[in-house]
Amino acid sequence: MRIGLLSTDSRQHFGNYAAATPSFGTAPEALIEGFAALPEAEVHVISCTQQPMQSPEKIADNIWFHSLHVPKIGWMRTLYQGCIRATRKKLREIQPDIVHGQGTERDCAISAVFSGYPNVVTIHGNMAELARLFHARFGSYGWLAGKLENFTLKRSGGVFCNSAYTESLIHPRAQETWRVPNALRRALFDAIPAGTRPCILLNVGVITQRKRQLELLDVAEKLRRQGLKFEFHFIGRLNSSDAYAAAFVERLKPLETEGCARYLGELKTPELIRRFDSAAALVHFPSEESFGLVVAEALSRNLKLFGSRVGGIADITEEATGAELFEVNDWNGLTEAIAGWMAKGHPQAEGGADLMRKRYHPTVIARRHLEIYAEVLSSRSLQPLKK
Repeated sequence: MRIGLLSTDSRQHFGNYAAATPSFGTAPEALIEGFAALPEAEVHVISCTQQPMQSPEKIADNIWFHSLHVPKIGWMRTLYQGCIRATRKKLREIQPDIVHGQGTERDCAISAVFSGYPNVVTIHGNMAELARLFHARFGSYGWLAGKLENFTLKRSGGVFCNSAYTESLIHPRAQETWRVPNALRRALFDAIPAGTRPCILLNVGVITQRKRQLELLDVAEKLRRQGLKFEFHFIGRLNSSDAYAAAFVERLKPLETEGCARYLGELKTPELIRRFDSAAALVHFPSEESFGLVVAEALSRNLKLFGSRVGGIADITEEATGAELFEVNDWNGLTEAIAGWMAKGHPQAEGGADLMRKRYHPTVIARRHLEIYAEVLSSRSLQPLKK
């Protein structure tokens, strides 16, 4: 089966045009790893970029990469007309059986819909719902992304939803939905080092209002006042021009001085896994979450989890021992549970790695994608021809 996979190249997303190797979001990257293990799949990854970049022809034996230069005028300011046209031209050369748009955040989903080929879309972030929850300003990027999502979903052959929560939001706007979780990167299933872990709490994610790291610093302060010995490490991208992120940096300073909290920046996969393996728990307490990939990542390394009961987090933690979830604003419950766990010697969780391997291994998720592609193509072949 020949697949056109439309995904954002992280070099474009972060303006890292000098890098010679493409990279993708964690979920698309893991899916590509899964496809690489399935020789029956011929995958052509297509990414649009605002500047020409040096790129390899292939990223695996059965996976080709195509970087398409689209000037800035062809992006959101023209509702991605340049991206749509460039992608459609490349797809005519490739002649795929099916096209899969990865995410409604940028050009991928709408380019899939206008590709001229059978197509499906994956939802990574619920753009219309985020625009509603955070009152996106009329005409802003978030507002436009939400409107384009509504336009796109009803025109696709079907939508991959990574959680029951996402499916509940998408189902009224889509012709067909499938609940398929995000894959985890293969490296997360490497052997876990043995030994006792120090009482280190991790929070992993972009420093933003939705992830609520500033509020977690208040939790850290309350735990410190109880005389508990721990370190709270924050990992993720931080935009210093963002007001919330700037407030986080200021609030963190006294806790850094006291030795109970640190910001480690954005980490590459090997270093992130090393941090997982040297910590005892993940604290992930967002106000909204489509899936919660970092929760599955932490459980795959047998971390204890303290999380909010939102979005896909409940799906991921089903049957996971050592996972504790709280209502979205139950900060007292969260703080008391962490304190109680620390008082018991912060016991390590077990069994998460085996459960995550069974559910989210990249090959497992990639095989499910191929099954759905075949279903879509079979359904189309059975439709009567229009006169």
